Amino acid sequence: MELRQLEYFVAVAEEQNFTRAAERVHISQSGVSAQIRQLERELGTELFDRSPRTVTLTVAGKAALEHARAALAAAGALGQAVGEVTDLIRGRLTVGMVIGCTLTPLFDALAAFHQAHPGVEISLLEDNSDRLVEGVRAGAIDLALIGAATATPDGLDALTIISERLVAAVPAGHPLAGQRRVTLHDLVAYPIVCMPPGTGLRTVFDQACAAQSLRPAITLQASAADAIADLAARGLAVAVLSNSMAARYRDRLTARTIDDLETPALLALIWKSTRSPAVRELLVHSRQAFTEPDPA
Repeated sequence: MELRQLEYFVAVAEEQNFTRAAERVHISQSGVSAQIRQLERELGTELFDRSPRTVTLTVAGKAALEHARAALAAAGALGQAVGEVTDLIRGRLTVGMVIGCTLTPLFDALAAFHQAHPGVEISLLEDNSDRLVEGVRAGAIDLALIGAATATPDGLDALTIISERLVAAVPAGHPLAGQRRVTLHDLVAYPIVCMPPGTGLRTVFDQACAAQSLRPAITLQASAADAIADLAARGLAVAVLSNSMAARYRDRLTARTIDDLETPALLALIWKSTRSPAVRELLVHSRQAFTEPDPA
């Protein structure tokens, strides 16, 4: 029994598909299938029920999965422990980033980390904040940059990067542009364009509306601030953005702080454990990147 067989077994179990598993571990599908068959022969039982559309675990496969994950984790921990002793960090680091994020300090942190520790393979994936939190909790993601409505998701550690009020952003000539004060009640009289559910900004907005029993007409949704601003600038809806997001579009949108929405939207780095030296090192570079003064 080899560690690579266990890695392929876990990949197939999680992907429920041999093709996707092969792409994940970067070998051919036939190679994955052959190694799984060899593992099954060694164990004396089939681990998967195979069908043309999907692959599911047998009873034996379900029993084996937890132990396979534990064996891979133990092997990884062994390598990391030796790496710490020799002052060398190796392995794999999976970093998550909320969809639509345009903060370059995260990329600066990854670049500095890679330069200092080229032996670590870095994977970067985008998703909404809710799924990133789930990924960090499950151990599939080592560290993630998320939008949040609370400073620290339950069971995780966090470093707040940005904490900002929400604003309504409208083009010149819109009735809200002429108001000094804008409330949620004013805002829900108009169609709204906002980020989708699962993002920190949307969670803050939805919770504030629910607290006042308001039902906003969110007619348009987009994950990127640029798209939200473009839609609002064309008069299709009122944009709900954070203060710094809206500031980038001051040439075509007027931003008004929503007076009765005091809960800030947060952008935060989250992680579950710093037992990994790679995670600890990336946090060092991230803190440095996000706290350096803006040259502008």
